[in-house]
Amino acid sequence: MQKKLIVLVLLIVFSFGAAAQNENVYITDKISDKYAYVDVIKTYEKIAAKGYKSVDLFQKLGDSSYRHDKLDQAADWYDQLFAMTSDLDPVYYYRYAESLRFICQNEKADAIIEKLNRKSKTIVKKKV
Repeated sequence: MQKKLIVLVLLIVFSFGAAAQNENVYITDKISDKYAYVDVIKTYEKIAAKGYKSVDLFQKLGDSSYRHDKLDQAADWYDQLFAMTSDLDPVYYYRYAESLRFICQNEKADAIIEKLNRKSKTIVKKKV
């Protein structure tokens, strides 16, 4: 009798879980019908082509190109980014140098790494 009760309780619990999963699928289908997919990167590229320049825009474009293994494009975006400012996180120095190495601009990449080393030494001295 006790085994039947345990089996019955387990069946009830699992049936609620299965019903909830099907419900979520229908909800997401309804939501996706309301919204259109927008390719944000292409939109950012169009904005940059019109002449708009900002640190945030170039960071997003460079990061997107870098993540999609388009390092030649990433080097161009990071080049424009570094032309605007040099007060950036160390990850941008590394990504820019790696992108430059991809397009065989090793001397410029070495200079960027050297700037990164000088910047990190300055940060360490300030913390101490």
